[in-house]
Amino acid sequence: MPVTSVVSDPHALTVTLVADFPVGPERLWKAFTDPRQLERFWGPPGYPATFGAFDLRPGGIADYAMTSPRGEVSRGRWEFTKVSDPSSFEVIDTFVDDSGDAMDMPASRTEFAFTGTDGGGRVTSTTHFTSVEALEQLTAMGMIEGLTMGVNQLDIVLRDLREYAQSRGAELEILDDQHVRITRVIRGPRELVWRAHFEPELMQKWLLGPDGWTMPVCETSTEVGGTYRYEWEPAPGVEGERFGFEGEVLHVEPGRRAVTTERMIGMPDGPTTINDLSLYEEDGVTLLTQLIEYPDAATRDMILETGMVDGMEASYARMEALVLA
Repeated sequence: MPVTSVVSDPHALTVTLVADFPVGPERLWKAFTDPRQLERFWGPPGYPATFGAFDLRPGGIADYAMTSPRGEVSRGRWEFTKVSDPSSFEVIDTFVDDSGDAMDMPASRTEFAFTGTDGGGRVTSTTHFTSVEALEQLTAMGMIEGLTMGVNQLDIVLRDLREYAQSRGAELEILDDQHVRITRVIRGPRELVWRAHFEPELMQKWLLGPDGWTMPVCETSTEVGGTYRYEWEPAPGVEGERFGFEGEVLHVEPGRRAVTTERMIGMPDGPTTINDLSLYEEDGVTLLTQLIEYPDAATRDMILETGMVDGMEASYARMEALVLA
C-alpha cells in the first residue's frame, strides 16, 4: 500500500501521514488539485467525495460531499490558506451542513506537501488540531482510518487506464474483514458499461459467469427502494443447479454509481452483502470498481472460495466484447 506511516502526536496536536508513489511530485500535485481526480480517492471506500466549487488560491473555497452506500451525505469545506504550486498547499477543513453553514464540530488545519524521492514522489499530510479533545474526537470518528484508506486509493488514479487494461483482468483487494474491492478496466465508454449493467437484454448476454450457463430471469431497477431478481441455470449437459440472487436498490447516481443489497434466493436467513458499483471513464475506457461489504470475515472467505472473482472475470471479458461490438 502507498501509505507508509501514520503518526498521531497528542503533544504536538498533529496527525502526520506519509505515502510514496512511483510518480514525481508534480503528478501528485495534479491529483490533489484537480477536483475530478481528487474526488476519485478523497474519502474511504464506500464514501466517495464529490467536489463542487474548487478555488485554488489563498482565501479560496472548495466544497465537497461524501455519500455513503445508503445515500447519507456528509459535507465539508476547505478554505485554502497557502498555495505553493507545485510543492504544497494548506487548508482549513470544516464540517458544514446542507446549507453550507459550519457545524458544531472541530475544524482542523492540514498541510499537503509533495516532494521527490529516489523512486518517484511523496505526499506528506500534516493535520493540526486546536486541542487534545478535538484530536481525540476526530480520531474516534475514524479520521485516521478514512484518510489512510482514501490515500491508498490514489495509486489507481495515477495509472494510465488504457495501458493498465492491456495486461490485467479483474483484480481483488481485501480491504478488511468485511470489505473487498474488485476492479476491472473495460475498453469501452461508461455510458455503455452502465447500460450493460441495467438493461436486461444486454445483461442476459454477458452476466453469465463460466461458459454453459444462461440467465432466464433478469428483473432490474435503478430506482432507490426498487428491487431486482436474477436467476441462472446450466445449459443441457452442464453440471450445476439453478440459483439466483435478489436485492434492493439503496443508492443511485445514474451513469456513475449504484449500491444494492444482495442475498441468495430461497435463503431468507442467509448472509446479505452490500454491493457498491462505480464507473469512471478516461480516454474512452472505463474503470469499473465493485466494493462489496460482507457481514463478517467468515462469510467473505466462504464466498470468495467459490471462485467468484474468476466468474466475474469471465463475465467482464464477455461484457467487454459486447460493449466493444
